[in-house]
This record gives sequence, C-alpha cells and structure tokens, in this order.
Amino acid sequence: MAASERSIEKEVDMGSSFLQKFRLYETRSSFYMIGRDKNRTSWRVLKLDRTEPTEVNIYEDSTAYTEAECFETLTRIHEGNRSSGGLKFVTICYGIIGFIRFLGPYYMLIITKRKKLGELCGHTVYGVAKSKIITIPHATVLSNVAYSKDEKRYKRLLCTVDLTKDFFFSYSYHIMHTLQRNLSNNVEGRTYYESMFVWNEYLTRRIRNNVKDCMWTVALVYGFFKQVKLSVSEKNFRLTLIARRSRHYAGTRYLKRGVNEKGRVANDVETEQIVFEEAQDGNPVRISSVVQNRGSIPLFWSQETSRLNIKPDIILSAKDPNFEATRLHFENLGRRYGNPIIILNLIKTREKRPRETILRAEFANAIRFINKGLSKEDRLRPLHWDLHKHSRKKGTNVLAILGRLATYALNLTGIFYCQLTPDLRKDGFQNQNPSTLENNNGECSTYDLPCKDETAPNLVVENGNDSKDAKEDQQKEATMLQKGVLRTNCIDCLDRTNVAQYAYGLVAFGRQLHALGLTESTTIDLDNPLAEDLMGIYETMGDTLALQYGGSAAHNKIFCERRGQWRAATQSQEFFRTLQRYYSNAYMDAEKQDAINVFLGYFQPQPDKPALWELGSDQHYNAARFLANSVPENPRSTMKRSLSESSIISESSTAALGPVGRHGVAEKDEEVKGLSDSAPEISTSETAKIAASLSAPPPTLEELGLDDILENDCFCCDGNGEQCTCAAFDLDWVSSSGNSCEDESYGRSTVVRSFETIPESRKIESEICVVEEADSDNRKGHEEKSISGIPEGYVKWVMDEDGHFW
Repeated sequence: MAASERSIEKEVDMGSSFLQKFRLYETRSSFYMIGRDKNRTSWRVLKLDRTEPTEVNIYEDSTAYTEAECFETLTRIHEGNRSSGGLKFVTICYGIIGFIRFLGPYYMLIITKRKKLGELCGHTVYGVAKSKIITIPHATVLSNVAYSKDEKRYKRLLCTVDLTKDFFFSYSYHIMHTLQRNLSNNVEGRTYYESMFVWNEYLTRRIRNNVKDCMWTVALVYGFFKQVKLSVSEKNFRLTLIARRSRHYAGTRYLKRGVNEKGRVANDVETEQIVFEEAQDGNPVRISSVVQNRGSIPLFWSQETSRLNIKPDIILSAKDPNFEATRLHFENLGRRYGNPIIILNLIKTREKRPRETILRAEFANAIRFINKGLSKEDRLRPLHWDLHKHSRKKGTNVLAILGRLATYALNLTGIFYCQLTPDLRKDGFQNQNPSTLENNNGECSTYDLPCKDETAPNLVVENGNDSKDAKEDQQKEATMLQKGVLRTNCIDCLDRTNVAQYAYGLVAFGRQLHALGLTESTTIDLDNPLAEDLMGIYETMGDTLALQYGGSAAHNKIFCERRGQWRAATQSQEFFRTLQRYYSNAYMDAEKQDAINVFLGYFQPQPDKPALWELGSDQHYNAARFLANSVPENPRSTMKRSLSESSIISESSTAALGPVGRHGVAEKDEEVKGLSDSAPEISTSETAKIAASLSAPPPTLEELGLDDILENDCFCCDGNGEQCTCAAFDLDWVSSSGNSCEDESYGRSTVVRSFETIPESRKIESEICVVEEADSDNRKGHEEKSISGIPEGYVKWVMDEDGHFW
C-alpha cells in the first residue's frame, strides 16, 4: 500500500491532541515545518511558499503521519529538490509566534528554546528562553526594499521587544484565561487568541486565517508567572501568582495614561492567585483561585514627558463630560467578572500643589454619575483611602488596614474553589479546535457561569445513579465561585497598588488554604512565615510590572519597613529607583512605545507614508479620535439608562453591568465557542462545613472597624430618594453635597493642569482641600530627608512636596 494511502487511513481528529515540538526545513522554494505531539504518535506538515517577495502563502497538510511516514515524505521532498540544493535542516523550534511585514518581505517569529515555569492542573506552563526571526522569501526574490534603511530600522525596533522576559504560554492550558473561566466556559481555539491578554493576536492573524486550527502557534501572555512549593502543618501545596497585562491601550508610563475612547485603560493588569494541593494518584485535587485587577484611573488625563521635570504636571482633559469612556470601562469589567465591582482608590487626599487630588475629585464625580443610572445592587462600590498619608502616620499599620478593606471586598465577591478529578487534569484543557455547541440558530454558544447562589451544571459530572436533586446539593457543597472583582489604582498603579494587592492576596490566601482543608482558620497573621513568603512573591511581581510600565523596579518602602530593613538603605534604594524611572521615562520610553505599537499591530508601516519615528505621540491621536466620534445625540439619556437592562450574553450593542455578569465571561467583541466536549469532573465528597464558613453573610464596613477610616460620599439616590451606601471616602475628604454632578460638567475645550487654579465656576462636585498640613511630625520628617553623598536640594527636587518618593 502506498504511503499516501496509508496516511489517509490514519487521519485523526486533532482536537484530541496538540503539537509542541517542531523541526524547520527549507528548500529554495519552500519552508517545511514538521510538528509532533508529546507522545510522538502524530506528525503533521506545514508548508510556507518562498517565491513571493511581499506575500506569505501557508498550506497545511491535514494528514496525520506516523514518524516513519513523515521521514519518507521528507525524503521525497529532498529528492524532488536535489537540483536546487535539496532539503536543508534549519532549526528545532517550539511553536510559531507569528508573522509580520513592514515594507518588504514577511518574517516568521519562532521559539527556539523554552523554559518550564510551572504546572496548572497537570498542564505545563513555559516561558520563552530564545526566539528567532526568519525571512520568508528566498534571497533571490527579495526586492531592494528588503535592504532599505527603514526596513532594517523596523526590524531592529521589533527585536527590542524582548520575548525572553515575562512572556509565557502553554500548549494545553488556556493560560490567558482565569481558572474559573477555564472550568466554566467552552472556548474554541481560534477564539481564545482574541483575548485581551494574548499579545501575539495580531502576529498570528495570517496563519489563523489560512489553517484549520491553531496547533502551530502559541498564544503568548505578557506579565508575570511564578509558582512556588510551600507547606503548612507538614502538608504540601503549590502557590501560583499570575499577572496578565492587557494588550489594549498598552504602553509606557507617560505615553499611556488614563482611558481611551473604547474604555480601555493603561496598565490594565489582571492578577490571579491559585492555590492547590499536591496531587496524589487517583485522588481528586482541591484547587482555589482569586482574581483582582489594577488599571489606570479611567478618565482622559495625561502627563507630558519632560527631561527637565522629573514630576510632569497632570493634565485632566474635559473631552468626556458625561464620562462615556469611564462607563464603557466598567461595563467591560462587569462582563469579565460580574458584580459587584469594588474600586479601591489610593491616591492622595491633600496636596500643597494640586496634582493627584484633581483626578481624585473627578473620579469621584464619574462614579457618582454612573451610579445614578444603576440599581442599588449593581452600583460601583468605591473605597477612597489615601495610602500615602496614612503610611506616614506613626503607629499606623497600613497592611492591617488594607487587610480589613480586603476582607470587606472578599466578603462581597467570594473566591473560586472546586475539586478536580485525574481525568480533568489530563484531558480537560485542549487547545486544538474542539467541537462547539450550537444553538437553534446554528450559532456557537457557551455555558453561562452561575452566580454564588446557583449550581454549576457544567462544573460537575457525576458517575453513578444519584438523583438530580442530590447531585445539585452536592454541587453547592463542592464548588464556590467568585462573582465580582476588586479594582485597585493609584496614579501609576505600580507601587501603592502593589502593596494593596498583596494585602488582598494575603486575606484571600487564608481563605484558600482553609477551603483546601489545610488550615483551621480563614486568616493568616502578618507575622506568619506564609505571609512573608507571599510578600516576597508579590514584591517580585510588583518589580516586574513596574519595570514593564515604569522603567524601574517598584518602590517597596512598606515591604522593607515590614521586614525591619535599615531606613537609610531603604531611602537610598527608593531614591535610585526614582532616578532610574525618570531616566527611562525621559530617554527610553518613546522607542519602547514604538516597538509595542509595531508588535501589537497598532502601527502598520506603509510605503509612501510617514515612518513611525516621524510621528508624534499617539496619546493625543487617541484623544482626538474620541472627540470626533464618541458624542451621542442624547448623551444624558444614554448615561441615565440603567446599565443592568441587558444580558451579557445578549448580542445587543450595549453590554450590562448587571447581575447577569459572570466572572470570566468574554467581552462583547470576543465571540465565545466550545472549549472541549468533556466537561470538568469535580468530586462532590467535600462536606458543607468549609463552604458554610466561607459563605457567611458579609459583615458591613462598621463591623470590620472601617467606619472610623471611611465615610459615605456617594450621594447617589435610588428610586425612593434614599442615599446610596455603595461608596466610602476618607473622613478628611471634604465633600460639597449641595452640588449636582449633572450641573457641574466641564466645557469640552477645558484642560485642567495640576499647577492651575481651578476657577470657582468650574469647581468639581467634590471640592479638594489643598491647604497645607500643619502636622509638625510631617514637617520634621521632611527636614530629616537627606541621603548621604547627594545634595539635599537635589533630593528635595526628586522627592515630592512632602519629602516622599511616592
């Protein structure tokens, strides 16, 4: 029987396997990529044409070969091309990152070396250790453009995106999605590339449009991944911390601030903390996760990079008086995580020279304006707490107070917990084009994620003859779901935000260990060694995210003080990190931003058009586009409409911030299809004791002892005229409750700078108290600030008005 006939008989459904090792060969006219699965049972062939100077034609052989048949095929290719040099081996690789074209030929980016970072549910997560860029057309067909100065510069610019730092992927686990979403929704292979956290979505478009499935490419996530093995009471478990950076409105510190016209914010990062016990053969594995979010303040504001000013003025634009972009941002959060959305705002309450306080007041106005159109249960829940001020007060335990705020948030959202059977750990996540579910209209559909009070029909599959009611009762006992999210911000969403996220992670850590049956208590004391371990991981994550966005490691003063580190050493470290961040922002960020825009496809070079480096900042371009396109005919009626009217699964153009929102459901523009035919199997032998202890009625702010720190300043009214209790502010936050946010909107052309005095006629609804503080301890602390060997005047210039770095 001929080899081709035998191969036809061996065609298989590749939805049940995936490729993870490849060999690249070339002839004068074509590239041939040979891929195989982990078990060496299936071999596939991909062909790339090399005869077109400015195009790439990709052909996939749908046949699944054996190793011997694949070798025979390569031999025939070599013999057929012997006259032009035959078939030559190029390199071993571990997946295609994507394809890109500037002005001349197409290039292919591949991973040539990988490193193991950890495992989730038995699925390995890798980082990129080495990558390579390969020119597709043969040298004999390249035009002069391929050797032009601009082409070479674009290529060098692309190479400045270091894929070996902070990019990670998995062949068999959807690392771009949360654990809860992976176990609750079916996502088809092509669709998960459209996730906001897949950074090579643009680079893979060409091949995804040409081949049947996505087995040749890897979906790269950018951010942070760390997994450690810990133990408590001689019981081993693994802690994983994942930070996923959004590719939307991505960039560097001063070049990407605030929000864009689509509601995307700068420095948007999803953080997931996963805890699971060590697997034992044949036994279910208990696993828990919790998700939080950080992102720039969702207003139109910016700071102009200056080599002469280490602290550029904050410019608040009034292009969006009805907070349409802000509303879009929170609608997006609602679709992704459900309700409630709790906002922890850490920026300053008082300043000698108004900077952060300008944003704080306008952000409060935006939240109030949006909440007026929402039902009481669906309103945004802001918590405004000046971390900088409280961290300077002697005897104030900042982490303890943040822990109480975190407790309040977690009581509202809950955590995710379930048990996984061995079958799921092996086969539950398949990347390769699995079957999809179709509704009556022939459209792909998805399971809806139940809320905390509902059962999870797709989360549990029972074997046996138990009644349906009994199964549902067991499901309630065995599975807990997170519904809603805590969103934290400061100005940069780096230093203060990371401290707050650690405090939230620590409170969640205690509940996760309790849910896994590893501890009796749901809390972990700050002096517990586990708290120190967790602090170290969050500190590393903070440094990584700060380097990506800000250009230096994070300011970790609170962490250093917690460890009892020498104060002078801490000051020196903070000072030099400030200088490093300033240098990076002033001299390096423009090129870094250009590279990001090219990598993500936000700028695509075209002949006879200005080159990227000839254009100005895209910050102003985005704002100008918003001005031209975003104003509805009746904006006030649009904003007054309840955001909970429509379902998140509805195909209507306006999504909901209502109770139907579910943690992990895809965005409006991200079509969701099937992930796998096999639904997760979760053991239901867990008793209700743990679930009951973690699902008790949430205490109020007063019960948590936060009423002396926060006070209501929302002034939203429900249908009966009652004041809303969804927002909380500092006691020293001076509010003007007589004003109405409907009557106090900026003019369209107004731009408020941090050094300007705001006219009385344009005061924001919540007045800012900017009087100088009379705290003698603060003045004394300011006078004492000096660093050995550095002029005091220069140190004062680097530090803020109060003598602090942040």
